[in-house]
Amino acid sequence: MMAATAAVRVRAGTRRAPALCRMPWLPLMLVAAAAASEQQVPLVLWSSDRGLWAPAADTHEGHITSDMQLSTYLDPALELGPRNVLLFLQDKLSIEDFTAYGGVFGNKQDSAFSNLENALDLAPSSLVLPAVDWYAISTLTTYLQEKLGASPLHVDLATLRELKLNASIPALLLIRLPYTASSGLMAPKEVLTGNDEVIGQVLSTLKSEDIPYTAGLTAVRPSRVARDVAMVTGGLGRQLLQRTVAPPAISAPVSYNDTAPRILFWAQNFSVAYGEHWEDLTSRTFGVQDLNLTGSSWNDSIARLALTYDSLFGTMVTFKFTLANRFYPVSARHWFTLENLEIHSNGSVAYFNASQVTGPSIYSFHCEHVSSENEDGNLLVPDTQPSLWQMTFRDFQIQAFNVTGEQFSYASDCAGFFSPGIWMGLLTSLFMLFIFTYGLHMILSLKTMDRFDDHKGPTIALTQIV
Repeated sequence: MMAATAAVRVRAGTRRAPALCRMPWLPLMLVAAAAASEQQVPLVLWSSDRGLWAPAADTHEGHITSDMQLSTYLDPALELGPRNVLLFLQDKLSIEDFTAYGGVFGNKQDSAFSNLENALDLAPSSLVLPAVDWYAISTLTTYLQEKLGASPLHVDLATLRELKLNASIPALLLIRLPYTASSGLMAPKEVLTGNDEVIGQVLSTLKSEDIPYTAGLTAVRPSRVARDVAMVTGGLGRQLLQRTVAPPAISAPVSYNDTAPRILFWAQNFSVAYGEHWEDLTSRTFGVQDLNLTGSSWNDSIARLALTYDSLFGTMVTFKFTLANRFYPVSARHWFTLENLEIHSNGSVAYFNASQVTGPSIYSFHCEHVSSENEDGNLLVPDTQPSLWQMTFRDFQIQAFNVTGEQFSYASDCAGFFSPGIWMGLLTSLFMLFIFTYGLHMILSLKTMDRFDDHKGPTIALTQIV
C-alpha cells in the first residue's frame, strides 16, 4: 500500500522500558494499527526531514516490535528531526485494514487511505512497523512528553488552525480522529475514509504554514483479532476433543570449533547397521555436549569431522567425513564435495564414496535421504561389495566452509528438478505429439486423381498412382 515506506518487523524483546525509554521521533509520521491476537498494533512514521531511518535489514513475517526496539527507531528522529510532533490516535485499526480498504491492488481511486498514502509517498523519511507491542503504544504519549519536554495538547482541526506553531519550540499535538465512538453505526471503510480526510486536512494546514513536523497514526486497540486457540488463555469456552500438541524438539547440530565454528552437521535420523543389526545414533549425536570429536580438523581446502562412539556394536567406532573445497574456473566459484565417509572399527576401515554430496562452498548441502541403501537413493557407495556396514541419514545437512555462527547457510538441495511426475508428463506429451505429427504427415501426403473418366470418350486406363 505505502510505496515509499520501509516495512520493519522486529522480534519482541522481554525487557520493558518505562515510558518507552528512548524513542526518536523528529521527522517521522507514525501509523500504528493493532494487528495481532495478543495486543500488538502496527505503527507508521513519516517526517518532513530526510535521513531519519536507515533501510530495514532482514525482516520476516511475525516479528513484533518491543518498546526497547521501538525506542531505537524513535530516539534519533526526536533528537535530529522537527520539534513539532503530531500523533493521530484512532480508536481501532489493524494492518489488515490497509489490505482490505487500501489501494494495494492498484485501485487508488477506491482507497480509504488516499491522503495517508500520498503523505508517505511525498515524505522524505517514512517507516512502517506492522506489529508493535501494545505496551509500547500505551506509553507512547508519556514517552514523547518526556523526550520533547512539552505537555501534550489535545486539538481538533479548528483549534489547529488557530495555533501558531514555531519550528524551534517543541510541541506535542494529539489529534483524536472522529467517527470512532459511533463507528458501530458506520461501515469500516466509511470510518477509515473519514479519518483519512481529517489527516489530509491537518497536513494541508501544516504545509500551508511551512512548518516542519513529525507525524504519527496509531490506534488504541486492534480492529481485527486473530482467533488462535493456542494463543488464548480462556474465555472461548470448551473446545471439544481439543488436545495441545507439543512441537517436536529439535536438537542442535554437531558443531566443530577451533577459534570459531567451522563444521556443522545435522540429521533428523542417523542410523548405522553392522551385518543385520541396526543402531540409532541420533540421540547420541545431536544436542550432546560431550560428543567426542577427536580427530576433526579444518582448513580452507580440507575439512574433516570425526565422530567417535565408545560402545557401538561392542567396540569403539569412528565415523570420519572428509570434505574438499576446490575452485572451478568454469563456474568461477568454489565448490565443496564430500570426498568419502570412513568407518573405523577394530583396526579396519570401511570407505563410502559420497561425491554426489556437493554444492557451492557458500551454501550448505541438504538432502532428504542420504543412504547406502538402493531404495533411498544410494548416495553413499561402499568401496567393497557387499559391505557389512550400512548407513542412513534422514533430513541430512552439512556445511564445512563459510560457516557463520551456529546456523547453516542457504541449502543446496539434492532434489532433482525433474520429478517422476514431470518425466511422465513430458514422455506422454512427446508421444502424443509424435502421433499428431505422424497423422498430419499422412494427411499431407494424400494425392488425388488428376484424370477422370469421360463417359462420352474412350475409357481411360489408370496406372498405379504414386
